[in-house]
Amino acid sequence: MHKQTNFKAVDFFCGAGGVTCGFRQAEIKVLGGIDIDDVFKETYEKNNPGSKFIHNDISTLKFKDLKDKLGISIDDDDLIFVGCSPCQYYTNLKTDKTKSEDSKLLLEDFQKFVDYFNPGYIFIENVPGFDRSKESPIGRFKQFLLQRNYVFDDRVVNAKHFGVAQNRRRYVLIATRVQDKISIPDGDKENIKSVKDVIGNYDEFIPVEAGHVDSSDFMHTVAGLTEVNLNRIKKVKKDGGNRLDFADDNSLQLNCYIDHAGHTDVYGRMSWEKPSPAITTKFRYTSSGRYGHPEQNRAISIREGATLQSFPKDYVFHSNSLSVIGKMIGNAVPPELARRIVKNLGLS
Repeated sequence: MHKQTNFKAVDFFCGAGGVTCGFRQAEIKVLGGIDIDDVFKETYEKNNPGSKFIHNDISTLKFKDLKDKLGISIDDDDLIFVGCSPCQYYTNLKTDKTKSEDSKLLLEDFQKFVDYFNPGYIFIENVPGFDRSKESPIGRFKQFLLQRNYVFDDRVVNAKHFGVAQNRRRYVLIATRVQDKISIPDGDKENIKSVKDVIGNYDEFIPVEAGHVDSSDFMHTVAGLTEVNLNRIKKVKKDGGNRLDFADDNSLQLNCYIDHAGHTDVYGRMSWEKPSPAITTKFRYTSSGRYGHPEQNRAISIREGATLQSFPKDYVFHSNSLSVIGKMIGNAVPPELARRIVKNLGLS
């Protein structure tokens, strides 16, 4: 069996480096990450020294250029290709798909690199709907893997079973042509981390008010609240309350929710003893979901969102735009999910 330290990886669609961070924690050398958006470059490279950021659209990236930049070779049994492509097009949520139309065939672009380089291992993570959408290329990709003599395992997992304090369901596929079989680990369904476990220490996450600005690298920065939204969160019961707590107040109730019992996570608070809901790109806003702090009258901070995503507390996000940082965090693969899956692939 190989030693873990012999492995090296290339992180396609790397974003701010969630998978790269997790793989590095598992002692796998990540040679570099590729992304079409250079807004991630500084965050990726400064947090993952030695891993090179390649700013490129993979549909136009030449095989030789990737070879030259990262020093990879064809038929390397120790090479892992990571393909966690942007996935909004296949989400189960009822959203406008037109903006994400361009991303729906990224897996086919990734497949071309797999076909050419023939890496020993493949890791893919995506939204749960990715394996069920009629338009998804994943079925064709799995047929391709079989034709190339890869074995694989794929299923929907929940990040809360992999050390992430978050109820986040994701589709995962792992494949290899080096071993006779491969399987996604079951995870730990007994020891589930709670919101309190990871952001409940007030010495680290000092109590702050809505609109607080933290100019340090810790970024315990909190979005401001309008007066009406501040009054709403004040009415929501601490430790897990929801918008029904202010439904009988005509000055606070929203017209769209009159006589509507669903979507109670909106304007809700997290519960201390449960995992958080899935951290999205809009986790900074109480109006976007159950992103209210369990007891303080505010949404969770940038750092609290990143910590619930399992980023190390010294992982620094570089951008002048808090909206961009929200996307870096919300769109990332939780590093701890990536670390635990790759650590249990029989690679050590």
